[in-house]
Amino acid sequence: MNTPSERIHLINRFAKGWAVFKKNLLGRIGLTLMVIFALMALASFITPFFGPMYDPMTGVDPEISHATGPSWRHWLGTDFIGRDIFTQILEGAKIAFMVGLSAAFISIVLGTIVGMLSGYMGGVVDTLLMRLADMIMVMPSLLILLLLSALFGQLNIWLIVILIALLRWPGVSRIIRSQTLTLKERPFIEAAKVAGASHLRIIFRHIMPNVLPLSFLYMTFRVTSAILVEAALAFLGFGDPSQVSWGMMLQWVWKTGHMFQAPYWLLPPGICISLLTLSFYMLGRAMDEVLDPRLRKEEHAD
Repeated sequence: MNTPSERIHLINRFAKGWAVFKKNLLGRIGLTLMVIFALMALASFITPFFGPMYDPMTGVDPEISHATGPSWRHWLGTDFIGRDIFTQILEGAKIAFMVGLSAAFISIVLGTIVGMLSGYMGGVVDTLLMRLADMIMVMPSLLILLLLSALFGQLNIWLIVILIALLRWPGVSRIIRSQTLTLKERPFIEAAKVAGASHLRIIFRHIMPNVLPLSFLYMTFRVTSAILVEAALAFLGFGDPSQVSWGMMLQWVWKTGHMFQAPYWLLPPGICISLLTLSFYMLGRAMDEVLDPRLRKEEHAD
């Protein structure tokens, strides 16, 4: 349990960070975009209640059997079998958040734990963990996923999440290791050792709170890469066919020959992928300024 003074310190630290974040234009734009897409993802749970016709995967307008443009009944039009594109866009927002946040969270947890253990323990443990990280880091993630898809068929969405996470933790682990190497030489770590604290307590009680802000910063960039990888897999035909994602929508547009004939179907998923990934990138840039006072000094100097 944190002491009252520690809790007050954390609250003050958060308040100062939020004050800096609010002044950052990129951060405000990124947060606004992310909130909009989060509301779209939440709205995807509501659309089936409007009738079976608006189910993103199985809902078909009985009066339509081909791709049609926007109308009052279908705000963004319908696809090649009469499914509502707007509800598919909402469902795609849910899948994008699920894939991006889940894969990023798993990769950050793995990278943070490995980085802390490697930096704190040193020696053989450090060498083995970093060589493992180096081997995985040089593997092209998308190519590995494409090869696995070619071998085992179209991958389940959760399997895609796990594979992305397992291939994307090494970069984070190296950053956290560097931070841990600096932290373990600090006086408060020496004091904890003198007081008889175990290695695990020092790592998770004293080092981890100091590296978590950096981990969350890199999580925003990992969300972006996970969304792009899933979209690329789906577009190339290796995604989960049971899930409606933005990448899968683009694959349907291309496969049915509507790439240049139906811009109302082509543009929305592409724009959504671009804007959502851009929002997390902007959040990451803003958080970078919050965590690194030198960037704020450079901005004021300019």
